[in-house]
Amino acid sequence: MPRKSFAIAASIATLFCASATFALGQSAETKRHHRIHLKPAPPMMHDSMTKEERRSIVTANSSSSLLPVWSYQSFSSRDGNLYEGLIVGRNPNERGSDASATVTAQVIPIILKFHTLGTSVNLNTGIITTKGGNASADPTVADTGCFAGSNNVPVQLMAQSPILNNADFNFGGTDVGTTQYVDAVQRASFWNLIDKNNYHVRFNGKVLAPIVVDVPAKSGLSLGKDAFGPQFAPMCSNEGLVDINFLDNVAVNALFTEPGVNPGTFPMFMIYNSGMSIGDPTNLGNCCAGGYHSIYPVDPITFQAYSPFDFDVSGFFVPSANDTAIVSHEAGEFINDPYITNNTPAWGHTGQVGGCQGDLEVGDPLTGTEAPRIVGKNGFTYHLQELAFFSWFFGNPSTGLHGWDSNNGSFLTDAGPVCQ
Repeated sequence: MPRKSFAIAASIATLFCASATFALGQSAETKRHHRIHLKPAPPMMHDSMTKEERRSIVTANSSSSLLPVWSYQSFSSRDGNLYEGLIVGRNPNERGSDASATVTAQVIPIILKFHTLGTSVNLNTGIITTKGGNASADPTVADTGCFAGSNNVPVQLMAQSPILNNADFNFGGTDVGTTQYVDAVQRASFWNLIDKNNYHVRFNGKVLAPIVVDVPAKSGLSLGKDAFGPQFAPMCSNEGLVDINFLDNVAVNALFTEPGVNPGTFPMFMIYNSGMSIGDPTNLGNCCAGGYHSIYPVDPITFQAYSPFDFDVSGFFVPSANDTAIVSHEAGEFINDPYITNNTPAWGHTGQVGGCQGDLEVGDPLTGTEAPRIVGKNGFTYHLQELAFFSWFFGNPSTGLHGWDSNNGSFLTDAGPVCQ
């Protein structure tokens, strides 16, 4: 269908420091738990093009994109400039049945088989002592150590999550709909513009067959659940540490072999209780990204979007990174910047961004900030990250619910003066 223009006036980490990365337990008698914060993933790009060249390609071919995308032009009150880009879904000005869009989201479980075991961690240097041995991080099998009851298969919990299933979402006392999380946030972001009865951008979730990956010793290890002991309480399971570049290579190769994956779908590669080290996995100073979204060129005019992510419940990371928190971040960013080409006025010094950046990455400004948790129909309580609204990047007045600039009200004003 023709696209109307829209105008209004692309995860995560810490340096290892025993005093800074651990949180106290609930009482003096309870052992403390280590808690690792997420690192931002480095850019994972696969072509020699500049961002401007990629933007030119996707803009010129947006009408033939296999993803349902709409184009926007936004005059920024933050710097007085005009910005344009592409977002997955329908133009917020659409009405009726034309206001709804669906994207197939394919969950591809990755079974990591490690052949190096981490036995202990030097709490001063972060260096992991290792030995040979075998261990797996498998999202397709029951984990009775980390889950109570029969709801204990991670990929099933992902498939039943509010990322891919309906839940009732209420932001600040307003019911924004019984729908999926990212759709609820998109509706709230453009609340003052949309046809509230019909506007949606939903995922059609599918779980594909798992991929089994042997991890070379130099590319990863399985950190023992008591590796921080005896000073700290054990994790509920081992935590895998896998080099992000090795994992990215696995994901990219799978883009061409997994049935049904094409530039009109969003493949999400699910690892379990495994952080992505940015460099040598035996040094916790390199640990860890939890996820990222990227693109791969598949022909001269088309890019394939994809996203590896960690579904983590081991107790290795801070609670705000648990289960679906990381994938909520990446899925929200895919919807708002599917080709990693959408520029904004510079912003920063918030969330995972210590300096300045200028892109429409709705998760980065609020990394570590939870939205209200959602209890699924299966009884499992899911963690979700709060996401920034469109108006936060380009400037108020906000188009969002309650005039907010994020879905849980952490941002009540826009990003402010251009970041220096």
